[in-house]
This record gives sequence, C-alpha cells and structure tokens, in this order.
Amino acid sequence: MTSWLMHSLRRPLALAATGALLGLALLPSPAAANVFVGFGFPFFVGPPAYYPPPYYPPPAYYPPPAYYPPPGYAYGGPPAPPAYRPSGQSCVTSGAVCPMEHPTASGSACWCSTAQGRIWGRAT
Repeated sequence: MTSWLMHSLRRPLALAATGALLGLALLPSPAAANVFVGFGFPFFVGPPAYYPPPYYPPPAYYPPPAYYPPPGYAYGGPPAPPAYRPSGQSCVTSGAVCPMEHPTASGSACWCSTAQGRIWGRAT
C-alpha cells in the first residue's frame, strides 16, 4: 500500500516542488545600491569619419655658412706622380744584373724579372 501511495503522489509532489522553486525565484529581492556620477550631458560618439593626415610644411633650405672653392687640382686633375728614377742600386743574380726599383739595404734579397720568371739575388 505504501508503494501505491508513493506512486500516485509522485507527479503532484514534483509539480508542487517545481512551482515552489519558481515562486521563490520570482519574488522581489532587495535592490542593490547604485551610484550615478554624471556631469549633466550625455556622452556622444559620432559616426566614423575620414580625417586627413596632418600637414607638415617642407623644411626650409638654408645655404651653408660659407663657400669654399675646391682644391686647385680639381680642374686640372690630380697631381702627376713623381717620375721614375732608379735608386742607383742593382740586384746581382747568378746570370743577370738589373737595376732595383726600390732602395733596400745592401746584401738583402732581391729579384730580377726575366722572360723565364724571377731570378733571386742580392742587392749591392
């Protein structure tokens, strides 16, 4: 008999519990305190618009403080290199003697350029 009673009351008890929960949810609750701080005019945001970039005037041209003419050789080309003159020394090899282009200490190694290549010798 107990099972028959519980079976017949199951649906009405479930409906009553659901109604009670909905009733509690819909009851008014105390309001939370809200604070409004304003200046008396609304904040308005306008529609999007195209704004051109700012104008920057071109920089002013200032001439240099003084004019310096170019060096004297600018019109005639660079100065000519000094003329070649042998140093007065010679390079003595086993089969040839040739003048030296650059002065060097006597007895140091030197070479003579020939058709067969360089031949090494000693400076005089």
